[in-house]
Amino acid sequence: MNPTTLASLTALTALAVAIPNIAHAGGPGAQSGRHYNQGHGDSVQLGPRPFFLVDHMQDGPLKAELESCSEGPFQRSDFSIGHRGAPLQFPEHTRESYIAAARMGAGIVECDVAFTKDKELVCRHAQNDLHTTTNILAVPALAAKCTVPFKPATFDAAGKLLTAASAECRTSDITLAEFKTLKGKMDASNPRATTVAEYLGGTASFRTDLYAGPGSGTLMTHKESIELFKQLGVKMTPELKSPSVAMPFDGFTQQAYAQKLIDEYKAAGVAPRKVFPQSFDKADVLYWIQHEPEFGKQAVYLDDANTVADLPKAAELAAYKAQGINIVAPPIFALLALDAAGEIVPSQYARDAKAAGLEMIAWSLERSGILADGNNGFYLQTFDAAIKQEGDIYKAVDVMAREVGVKAIFSDWPATTTYYANCMRLR
Repeated sequence: MNPTTLASLTALTALAVAIPNIAHAGGPGAQSGRHYNQGHGDSVQLGPRPFFLVDHMQDGPLKAELESCSEGPFQRSDFSIGHRGAPLQFPEHTRESYIAAARMGAGIVECDVAFTKDKELVCRHAQNDLHTTTNILAVPALAAKCTVPFKPATFDAAGKLLTAASAECRTSDITLAEFKTLKGKMDASNPRATTVAEYLGGTASFRTDLYAGPGSGTLMTHKESIELFKQLGVKMTPELKSPSVAMPFDGFTQQAYAQKLIDEYKAAGVAPRKVFPQSFDKADVLYWIQHEPEFGKQAVYLDDANTVADLPKAAELAAYKAQGINIVAPPIFALLALDAAGEIVPSQYARDAKAAGLEMIAWSLERSGILADGNNGFYLQTFDAAIKQEGDIYKAVDVMAREVGVKAIFSDWPATTTYYANCMRLR
């Protein structure tokens, strides 16, 4: 038995011991935080996946280096960001997903922030995703309030799909009290559904519904996420989501929305250095820089480029820095390219951003499913040809860390980045 396999078994046993604490996180003692830190500092359990990935790497210096630290111990790292928590297996933006991310060593955890009908802030990836991330359509009284009610799929006489099943339910369709009655589920829908029950399925084959049962999927307000993150001892990266409604919304302006996000950290006594507010809207970032400079100096401007052609060039990146923006966060593909030999190297964007004096955060690892099939889509589009087996993703992580110099990486399964960070002593 090689050291990596042995470490896999050891880590899996440790994770099994940790699971009861996750399962009972809402029970007695949860508010005290004893289920989370238990007096053991920031020691974490990674489970088998990082070891599986290392086992499935090509032999070479990087694999040997990653194998050499397989016995741990492993600690939390700010290099590892829990993207929506740990949504590879847990319903995103739920209490259970956040706790799982922290247990896997994410030093920073994300709450995407949307608002309800009564203008309260809640953790959702989009203002208009309740129909795919919660059970709202299965609750008739609330389903009736959705912007677009459920419409079943239609088919021709031969069974060919004519129109996909659809719905649109927004956080702004319901009050905070109503929102809190919902349960989170894996983000998915079935386009061929003819019933609500069928529509609420569709979970991707590389994910699981194992942790989305009736006793889990606990939705959270932004304020509740702050308190939980304080108990977990992690830093926080809230993303102000673009509204799906016209702003102002019932008198609630975009600026008031951006300010309310910061105000909830201030009211909770969270130091600005522990918060990395994010937005895809540069106006939000500039608002924080101007009106809340202590928070604004580490605000993150997210890049929503879909292809290399959409990425900002050197002059635009330099202009960001001149406006006071210090951190940019592009998708992973933006930071990497292939050289003539087919090896992964820093992209032109990465070199330009570094030259402009910008720090970089990458998003998001562990969203592409099985990697060895060679069809990994959006996130790996500039270097997919170099990913031949599952463990090759660590080649991409290594280039981003050593050569691009990213500050952190978002991941749907933070154990993967935590393992790398510990091996390379990135805190």
